[in-house]
Amino acid sequence: MSRIGKQPIEIPSGVEVTIADRNVKLKGPKGELEYNFLPQVEVIVEDNTIIIKRPGDDKESRSIHGLTRALVNNMVIGVSKGFEKRLEIIGVGYRAQASGQKITLNLGFSHPIDYTAPEGVLIEMDKENKNIIIISGIDKQAVGEAAANIRKYRPPEPYKGKGVRYIDEYVARKAGKAAAKAAA
Repeated sequence: MSRIGKQPIEIPSGVEVTIADRNVKLKGPKGELEYNFLPQVEVIVEDNTIIIKRPGDDKESRSIHGLTRALVNNMVIGVSKGFEKRLEIIGVGYRAQASGQKITLNLGFSHPIDYTAPEGVLIEMDKENKNIIIISGIDKQAVGEAAANIRKYRPPEPYKGKGVRYIDEYVARKAGKAAAKAAA
């Protein structure tokens, strides 16, 4: 039995769950999400919990059991609390300006980069620190993908640490050629 798949999902107050024809629809205070699950699993609502069951024990059913549970759990968290990723811009002259679903990045190129977030993802700048970008939304996959796409424009480099990085990301620093020359 899948250790993740067999865990029940608690439904928080204010979240409605509707299951019809291999489709789970969740509606909460933050918004609405739906997921079409595969025929290898069953989604059942009992009391105030969602339970994912698999009728068979073949390899494909086992592999989809935990995946479906994780996706539905992320949907429940998304419609009740939402998801957020924070990016930090480090570098002299590197800056960003956000407005709604669009962000303009100045990352040392000869031109500014305009990035438009997918629908349901909000991009804003931190109030205290203007070098921090906050990406939020109800769909975990869309929020993570938007953050990864923005980071991809200028990933952190190992010598000076300049670039766009996640707030909790560790960048291994390397000694430059001056340090290598001094050691020789």
